Amino acid sequence: MSNNRLVLIVIDALRFDTACSHMGFMHHLVENKKIARFEVRSELPALSRPLYETILTGTPPHVHGITGNQVVRLSKQTSLFHLAKSSGKSTAAAAYYWVSELYNRAPFQRGEDRIQLDQEHPIENGIFYFEDHYPDSHLFADALWLLKEKEPDFLYIHPMNVDDDGHKFTADSVEYRNRVMAVDAILAQFLPICQERGYDIIVTADHGMTADGNHGGNTVADRHVPLYIFSEKVKPGIYKEVVSQLQIAPLACHLLGIVVSKDMVPFLIPVKNEIKGKDLVL
Repeated sequence: MSNNRLVLIVIDALRFDTACSHMGFMHHLVENKKIARFEVRSELPALSRPLYETILTGTPPHVHGITGNQVVRLSKQTSLFHLAKSSGKSTAAAAYYWVSELYNRAPFQRGEDRIQLDQEHPIENGIFYFEDHYPDSHLFADALWLLKEKEPDFLYIHPMNVDDDGHKFTADSVEYRNRVMAVDAILAQFLPICQERGYDIIVTADHGMTADGNHGGNTVADRHVPLYIFSEKVKPGIYKEVVSQLQIAPLACHLLGIVVSKDMVPFLIPVKNEIKGKDLVL
């Protein structure tokens, strides 16, 4: 049974179609009815910093005000980190430094902010990187350290290599596809550890990547990303209907057992009735 602890993994620039075709481990879990798979349409603009804020606060850019990557300031919204902490839960993140700038301190000070432990900030324990080619293998090692040493109730993990290779080589490249396979191989080692420790798991992405090696527009390649959910609270299987990215934050609240913020949209993802074992829509 879930103990209301959650690992949220956001793989930067992971397209839905490439995830479906090249993530063998994740789809082994799908085929064997261990996890649920949804197709998500991101908010616009399909850019990183605005969508980090959208995923973590459940609000669109016209509400939260992070309308481009150049907007460098603390969030003015109530994030999952804020909600978890106010509910008595502990928080941690292994992520790109823009996440620290949104929730802990802005601008990021490389000499001081890379490792933040036992803080009073919304992200109580954070290991942040500031090079896009920082290896995903190292990032998940950082996350594993946080998982084992700090035992957070809510752990946010954000690898960047898929995005980095997409910009360098485009989404229509062997390098991009191989990088997706590489992060899938990392997940094959990391997710069982999370499961053994009683965590529910969400794996998704902020935005996609185009054949031009960019993102930000209104195409399916820009906007459509996967959402995988490993939880006894969500019925396994493939869900065909495309869901809004605004659903991720209230889903996370549901898995954490905490109340959503006043600005989050109603939660509509099908979940299990824990008493009767039947599906329902909230």
